[in-house]
Amino acid sequence: MHTQDIFKSDNSKGLLSIYYTAGYPNLDSTIAIAKKLESAGADFLEIGFPYSDPIADGPVIQHSSEVALRNGMTLQCLFQQLQDLRSHVSIPVFLMGYFNTVLQYGVENFCKSCQAVGVNGAIIPDLPIYEYEELYQDTFKQYGINNIFLVTPQTSEERIRKIDNLSHSFIYLLSSNATTGKNLEVGAQAEQYFQRLKDMDLKNPLVIGFGISDRETFRKATTYAKGAIIGSAFVRVLSDDDYMNKIESFIKGIKT
Repeated sequence: MHTQDIFKSDNSKGLLSIYYTAGYPNLDSTIAIAKKLESAGADFLEIGFPYSDPIADGPVIQHSSEVALRNGMTLQCLFQQLQDLRSHVSIPVFLMGYFNTVLQYGVENFCKSCQAVGVNGAIIPDLPIYEYEELYQDTFKQYGINNIFLVTPQTSEERIRKIDNLSHSFIYLLSSNATTGKNLEVGAQAEQYFQRLKDMDLKNPLVIGFGISDRETFRKATTYAKGAIIGSAFVRVLSDDDYMNKIESFIKGIKT
């Protein structure tokens, strides 16, 4: 499924995206978790590829990254696991991680591999806009891979408009400048920021991430944006031995 299709669909309650780290808790749990998330009602997925020095990740996701690396997860291994992704999962899937890993794998190789397994796009928080525009945009386009940009409360209107022009899927709206896993504080300041973005009437839909952890924060975020992303709160579920049986109730608890 194309991401544009889910954003156009009449999902008045807001779209739920779930982030989890490939190779956590077990090296081979990536596809099983994706299947379970789709059947439980997640609208799209973000699968993180682990990195040894994650700058914006809170302790929960950092820990999952460390375990995944110890388990032997690499980009090469992840693409092998995702080879039959589309025979199991039909919702959009994005890969998320740091640019160094992509660079070592090779940017064209990365885009080509994403296309081959049916991944819709990539979220690479530390890839600078100008670098993407000058060096990599054509490669991403050639293979039909959407590059997702992040916006923070500090991003200028000019930059946001530029991001909107470069984007073909959605814009990832960080609720704050803090690391992931902090609870969403929708105070007056955050509400003004969300409203400001909403009022800009951008061509790409907005999806809010960082600090969404339960039904209440999901509901709040989706009054301003088309969807919201839950990461740390879900990765915590995976630390339970019986995690496969807990996924459904976790998703239903947020969406219903």
